[in-house]
Amino acid sequence: MIITSDFEVAQPVDTVWRFFDDIPQVASCLPGAELTKDLGDNKYEGRVAIRMGPVRLQFTGTADITERDEAAKRIVVHAAGADEKGRGQAAMVVGATLSAKGRGTKVAVTQDLQLSGAAAQYGRGMISDFSAILIRDFSATMQDRIERLERGETAEQIAAAGAGSSVRGFTIAVRAARMALMRVFARFFLPYQPAS
Repeated sequence: MIITSDFEVAQPVDTVWRFFDDIPQVASCLPGAELTKDLGDNKYEGRVAIRMGPVRLQFTGTADITERDEAAKRIVVHAAGADEKGRGQAAMVVGATLSAKGRGTKVAVTQDLQLSGAAAQYGRGMISDFSAILIRDFSATMQDRIERLERGETAEQIAAAGAGSSVRGFTIAVRAARMALMRVFARFFLPYQPAS
């Protein structure tokens, strides 16, 4: 399943690209994600906790940075993992391309997501809504962290300050469900418009 999205960051492209050089810092912006070990050669072990409806999954696996193009300001990450309780697997290729947008930066994201097991039971709409919320939260957290780094705070200070305020998987699941319900509501309850 291919999911595309984009977001904007108020800082210049070079500043945002430097932030993308620190993969643990980038990963910490994604709700529920945590890198647990640096394996070297741009490869990491980590885990991601997600909750979709009544299903709570904890994936452990690896993430490889397979492309980092300085000139094109493009980074590609391959990630794969399995649920710790054996209820499914996930594999994803995520590409992010940075470009100037006014004084800030536009980040275009493409995700090629493959799910099996419990997470695969949800339709494309729910998974797309879930992904949209994750990207929105990721971009807001990244914006905040870049601003704090520019004010002189260290990555450790920022991580300690954010440890108690991470977004819970349940909250994301509720927001995704609300988006799906609004879509259904709009489809079935919009006022009738006769053809002209």
